[in-house]
Amino acid sequence: MSDKPIMAKATAVWLCDNTTMTFKQIADFCGFHELEVQGIADGDVATGVKGFDPIANNQLTQEEIDKAEANPLHKLKLKFYKAAQGEEKRRGPRYTPLSKRQDRPASILWLVKFHPELSDGQISKLVGTTKPTIQAIRERTHWNISNIDPIDPVALGMCKQGELDMAVQKANAKAAKEGSAMSDDERRKLVSTEQSLGMPAEPKMPSAIAGLETFSLAEDDADDLETKSADMDVSDADSFFNLPDDAEEKDED
Repeated sequence: MSDKPIMAKATAVWLCDNTTMTFKQIADFCGFHELEVQGIADGDVATGVKGFDPIANNQLTQEEIDKAEANPLHKLKLKFYKAAQGEEKRRGPRYTPLSKRQDRPASILWLVKFHPELSDGQISKLVGTTKPTIQAIRERTHWNISNIDPIDPVALGMCKQGELDMAVQKANAKAAKEGSAMSDDERRKLVSTEQSLGMPAEPKMPSAIAGLETFSLAEDDADDLETKSADMDVSDADSFFNLPDDAEEKDED
């Protein structure tokens, strides 16, 4: 739990307006400089900011404020709020800077290719992406899949090596618990960061046939072709391959 109040500037505004504490006491509690708190009291700083009551919002007690008003050397202590325990921890997908967002598909492809044991949720937390994007890259239906090269997210600065190792360990532990852990042969096929960076780029499929890798005949169509080929007799084949008489005469001439 953080030792600073939430909405610190609004809390400082309320303390300046509703208490007789010194600027230093308020500054130490809210994490500001003493001159900044003086500017708040003079109306030069935080103009238009509505005060945030720390008592009503379970950050301070009236007894603590009374002690601070009675003793200028008393330092305010933030009220322990059990429900806010762990609020400083990051939640949801990782924030990715704009300069690195174009590298996310390459990182996802690398993780999908070299660490197939990772779940979509783990990949999402590592590189800060969404599950539909991961699914599209897994199924090679991403709009730019033909131009994406797999690159280690650690080398791109998308995540730390320790975070990646921890995610892989959790995925392997879960797979072992479920009885679907990777074999030794499968594990040997995985490459390190240095090896993956030194590997040549994969050949790209021409854009004209980029959608044909998922093309397949329907089962009914394949059965019809087998039936037609089985029903065709020798005479039909002869009539199919024989040339007309006039064509033969032209060839002789």
